[in-house]
Amino acid sequence: MPEDSALAIDIGGTKLAAGVVTADGRMLATERLVTPPVWSADELFQVLEDLCQRVRNVADTNVVSIGVGCGGPMKYPDGIVSPLNVVSPSGEPIWRDFPLRARLAEAFGQPCVVDNDAKALALGERWQGAGRGSNNMLGMVVSTGVGGGIILDGKLLNGFAGNSGHVGHIIVWPNGPLCGCGARGCVEGVASGSGLARRLSDALAAGASTSLAPGSTAVEIAAAARQGDVLATELFRTAGEGVGRGIASAAALLDLELVVIGGSIALRAWDLLGPPLETTLRATARLDFTRGVRVVHAELGDQAGLFGAALLAFQSVGA
Repeated sequence: MPEDSALAIDIGGTKLAAGVVTADGRMLATERLVTPPVWSADELFQVLEDLCQRVRNVADTNVVSIGVGCGGPMKYPDGIVSPLNVVSPSGEPIWRDFPLRARLAEAFGQPCVVDNDAKALALGERWQGAGRGSNNMLGMVVSTGVGGGIILDGKLLNGFAGNSGHVGHIIVWPNGPLCGCGARGCVEGVASGSGLARRLSDALAAGASTSLAPGSTAVEIAAAARQGDVLATELFRTAGEGVGRGIASAAALLDLELVVIGGSIALRAWDLLGPPLETTLRATARLDFTRGVRVVHAELGDQAGLFGAALLAFQSVGA
């Protein structure tokens, strides 16, 4: 008889991923795709439903529940999502107050739990990755956006409305770059993929000299920095400083022992982001109990959020 498993889903600003995970932490099937250029909420949901059905078919096992990590903000535990970084080709938000939990439960006829994608990363890394053994940690995603999941005294923090952990919206640069949330100087506005692209656009409009063309992505900015482009190097230097300041603030507030960082920017451009991050963190984390906070890479890479989403699913049905 097939063993009980969870359908795990990870939804970010530029990707959709799904997997089937067993209760002992084995990934039976997984698929990841770039978010297609769709214009409506229903179109995007259909892409997600088809993706989930494919991985279920490959795994061919007994799925008992569905767990989802999705970019925020959201209404928790209702699973009504309004992710800032899931947008149409014109840049307009696609899902606003979208009933993701209800739609998935209806589509697959199974219980579903929806939480923040960075909270899922924190859970996944503590279960199967770099956070094993840590009871006081921050899981941080630096990707299209910047998010966080907080585990204190061994428990995942939810907060009043389920949105605890949004470290991407700590202000680290007063009157700095505009963030997608509308504020200025957030970690996300400084260091995320969308923030880097927006800052490049602003610099080009101001007449900055660079090899980069308008509309360049974070991947292209990183490549230019490695080739010695002064503006690209500066963008990543200040991005790393912003993340370092954000971590120092979080460590002072929460008394953390560990920060596990995942997401495409952190995993694929650590050579550019990491050094200024560490330098700034050590310069700003000055209280005795913050100086020892460790910053490590997510061990599970792109699958961290899937493992965390699976754990959410198992916990929701008491498995």
